[in-house]
Amino acid sequence: LILYFINKCFSYFLPSLPENKILVAQHPLLIVANQTATLVCNYKYNGTGKEFRASLHKGTDSSVEVCFISWNTTKTSSNSNNGFSCQGNPDKDKVIFNLWNMNANQTDIYFCKIEVMYPPPYVCNEKSNGTVIHVKETPTQIQEPQSAIPLWILATVTGILAFYSMLITAVFINYWQKSKKSMYHQSDYMNMTPRHPPYQKNKGYPSYAPTRDYTAYRS
Repeated sequence: LILYFINKCFSYFLPSLPENKILVAQHPLLIVANQTATLVCNYKYNGTGKEFRASLHKGTDSSVEVCFISWNTTKTSSNSNNGFSCQGNPDKDKVIFNLWNMNANQTDIYFCKIEVMYPPPYVCNEKSNGTVIHVKETPTQIQEPQSAIPLWILATVTGILAFYSMLITAVFINYWQKSKKSMYHQSDYMNMTPRHPPYQKNKGYPSYAPTRDYTAYRS
């Protein structure tokens, strides 16, 4: 509603013109916070034109044509330049340019241009004061990189590996304890069979006792 009254005020500020003259008035500033802007080009024309063209230009020298719209009594056509999302809509004594998906790099001054294409003579407006469109930069949300492998798969694999590690450790400890016990019993075994010295088989030694070898003790 406020924008409507502002546009009306700008249209009232347009002075009376001689025939085949166009005067354009624009709002001086637009603040864009949601990447969408609506720029209204109010114009006054008292000629007899039947085919019109309105375009929106960017930069102090109007070097970039953002978009344009052409219309006559029967049809309307519109187009936008690469890098811009823009569409124009003609209305009584004004053209509305809707821009969306704007970014901070598109902050600049924008000029409306109204042209009478038919019938001759060709007429266009003098350069207006323009509208500064200030596009606020939208904060970027940093997303943490997601793992390619789901978390539950990682947890399951980790649990299985931990279980098998504990199982292998228990088997190794059990085997080591059994081996240690077997070595202990073998070291405690002694041959208790009595031995008798050679040439003394009849002195109380059993016949099955082997002969003691004294040469083993010689140095």
